Amino acid sequence: MGLHRLPHGNVTGASSARRIWRAGILLGLLTIVPISTFGVAKRISLTQLLGYKAVPVRYAPLNKMIMSVRINGQPANLLVDTAANQVILDADAAQSFGVQPSQRGLRYIRFAQLNGQSLPVAFARSLTAGSMSFGSAPVTLRNSSWSDAGNEHVDGLLGLEILTRYKAIINCRTKLIFFKVDLSPDVRLSSVASAEKFTRVPLQREANDALTVPCSVHGRPARMLVDTGAFITTFHEAFLKSLGIAVEPTRVSAHFARGTARKISAGQITDLRIGDFKVPAAKFGATGLPNFMLGQGSVRISGVLGMDTLYNYSAIIDLDGMNLFLK
Repeated sequence: MGLHRLPHGNVTGASSARRIWRAGILLGLLTIVPISTFGVAKRISLTQLLGYKAVPVRYAPLNKMIMSVRINGQPANLLVDTAANQVILDADAAQSFGVQPSQRGLRYIRFAQLNGQSLPVAFARSLTAGSMSFGSAPVTLRNSSWSDAGNEHVDGLLGLEILTRYKAIINCRTKLIFFKVDLSPDVRLSSVASAEKFTRVPLQREANDALTVPCSVHGRPARMLVDTGAFITTFHEAFLKSLGIAVEPTRVSAHFARGTARKISAGQITDLRIGDFKVPAAKFGATGLPNFMLGQGSVRISGVLGMDTLYNYSAIIDLDGMNLFLK
């Protein structure tokens, strides 16, 4: 299934549900294949960018990209998730951090509709990560059955509301996220990335705020959701079968929002392109993605671009220039 070992964690899971909590993944007896060492472009992997603050992340088992933060001064772990809109916290964890309703009559600020659920939005007085302060922030609360595989506790999700507000640049290989903090000229990664033989793929933000990129399999154009919260890259099974790509059952299961569980199959894809980037032949996950996940605004996706592929090809997600760079 194109499973690979990341630093301090294994790629052992399946695609996650759209914009909301990920649940547990059952590994079964699949082989874990260590990744080869890719050269990282020196100029792209800078530890500092003018006008930005860098915050380190780490990889936990099941490919969780974890950022250590402080919420109201209390330490917490957030999963960096480009398929979530907001900061989403487990309700019990939020209570322990002192995240409470708005002081205006001690009522919740509002309710957010996520995957058909109406969830309360509370208020965090402060959210910081390293030397970066995000100030106060609305926080969506959800009761979660989060999987703490590898004893790595996760308290919630850091979503696009924060990432896009600060024009984040996410370097999946070097494990740094840069947040823009002043009005310095925009960082022009395209010319540098081209010189370092990265391929630029345009990011598109859909009507529902999802990030998608163009792709093709057997020459058929499609779109993929860019999801740093997804543990592996997974395609809609019907899409692969329509192209004559055979899939084999595995012993891996995925659990989506709304209690949906699906078995994961694996299919060999020899000609996947993400934009103009040619992905080497490999096996990828395949499952029947739920309808609420397939529809991203007015766009229908055919798969989810997950952390295994993003890491293996040194992905840089540039939310300033709205590009994805792969090498």
